[in-house]
Amino acid sequence: MIEINVDLFTTLFRYYPKGSGSLKVEKGTTAGGLIRKLGIPDGAVSLIFINGKRAMPDQELAENDKVGLFPLVAGG
Repeated sequence: MIEINVDLFTTLFRYYPKGSGSLKVEKGTTAGGLIRKLGIPDGAVSLIFINGKRAMPDQELAENDKVGLFPLVAGG
């Protein structure tokens, strides 16, 4: 197991009761695996940041990573 820090923004907040904080996941978990573990529906996440850098769903997470997940946002 590794420990990561998760921040969910706007409409994704409901998928992690704390909204943000530490979470233990299996070593080898990817960003996409984290999204599935949290029960976030496919297509609901439009941006993934790991340690402040844009990431793809297949990026593997490491101990103490800071993961930010952002939903699709519309505006005008």
